[in-house]
Amino acid sequence: MTQPLSTSLDETPTMPTVFVGHGSPMNAIEDNEFSLRWQELGKSLPRPKAILCISAHWQTWGTFVTDMERPRTIHDFGGFPQTLYQVQYPAPGSQWLTETIEKVSNKTIKLDQKWGLDHGCWSVLKHMYPKADIPVVQLSLDYAKQPHEHYALGRELFSLRQQNVLILGSGNLVHNLNRVVLKGNSWHDFNKPFGLDWAIEANELFKKLIDDDRHKELINYPKLGAAVELAVPTPEHYLPALYILALKEASEQVAYFNDSPVAGSLTMTSFVIQ
Repeated sequence: MTQPLSTSLDETPTMPTVFVGHGSPMNAIEDNEFSLRWQELGKSLPRPKAILCISAHWQTWGTFVTDMERPRTIHDFGGFPQTLYQVQYPAPGSQWLTETIEKVSNKTIKLDQKWGLDHGCWSVLKHMYPKADIPVVQLSLDYAKQPHEHYALGRELFSLRQQNVLILGSGNLVHNLNRVVLKGNSWHDFNKPFGLDWAIEANELFKKLIDDDRHKELINYPKLGAAVELAVPTPEHYLPALYILALKEASEQVAYFNDSPVAGSLTMTSFVIQ
């Protein structure tokens, strides 16, 4: 059952884990209902020792983690106002976290010194932790892995939660840019609440399966019907949610926030597990 997002987590034995629908890159510089909720989320969570972000926007052959003292801010988008390209998120990296991830994965996860923090990561963290003073490491999505393998890798990362690491998945449960409907002529119109019937149907189904802990069905999402086929035409925005669901223990609850469709064919639906 959906629970209200709590601001008191004293009884939680492990760090909460979060999936965020990040939507338009413009959310990085706008004060809107989504970015304001990210600000509230950062204030409500226990302060993490470090953050591991699994973003839809870093796909590789093999699985990698960023391993640099100062990861660069990547502006991996086009056609937006110049102000957005000037944003920097100078959070430090974490050698401790990369080494811990290497050990947890028996060195099947490799180190990367080239990537940095893409907008799936920094556009959200800029609001959650505006001082950029918490170390951040990104984990890539391996093109070659099947959904059940991504889920299994998520389970391997569970011990990080017990070491005060915030694991953040960033994507969108429903994400079909080919079906976007803008009720206006600018990116400011992107966030106007509006969902096509199939997008709303798929999003409600995802939440029902999440609430019922029916993870096998969520892993096998291509079998969930026509609405989901439209909602997840490619897997990269959906897979970060599987990593976060894999980290859930049976006794934990799911709390939704930013649960809104935008631009017809995306949903900003996000959730905290604690």
